[in-house]
Amino acid sequence: MEEAASLMSPAVREGRMKDFYMASINGMKKQKEADEKAAKAQAAGVVAPDFTLNNLNGKPFKMSSLKGKYVVLDFWGSWCGYCIKGFPKMKEYYQKYKGKFEILGIDCNDTPEKWKAAVKKHELPWLNVYNPRESKLLGDYAIQGFPTKILVGPDGKIVKTIVGEDPAFYTMLDELFGKAK
Repeated sequence: MEEAASLMSPAVREGRMKDFYMASINGMKKQKEADEKAAKAQAAGVVAPDFTLNNLNGKPFKMSSLKGKYVVLDFWGSWCGYCIKGFPKMKEYYQKYKGKFEILGIDCNDTPEKWKAAVKKHELPWLNVYNPRESKLLGDYAIQGFPTKILVGPDGKIVKTIVGEDPAFYTMLDELFGKAK
């Protein structure tokens, strides 16, 4: 778009449509920067940032306490239709490979009450923590969409990131854990 704008005559380029096309150009630049940040923060081999958030009982839970295990960090919210839609399949795989990995559900953009009600309503059997709005965790992991599932290896490094409710997540679990039957 910048190239197209540069081809306009100065009168048109500086005219009444300037605010409109500049907003689009600036939005695309911001998205590109966010995508680049996410690619770096979520890349395979990057050490997953440690954090401490409160669990359902209000007790601090440290992510690094799960080191030595495969862990799926599931960034979700009760307001996210795709997150909720994915829970039955996640529960199925959690049972299928029980003991081979852990899921840490990280609630995003909810009140504590809505989060607790959603965990109860959907009967989520895995670990769950509350991520308050003032937390910097979403920025640390460069989360751009929900759900985002980040598989962290036993060494604390990111193995793979999957954004959205994507069948590739379950294929990855089958490939990783299905071998050791």
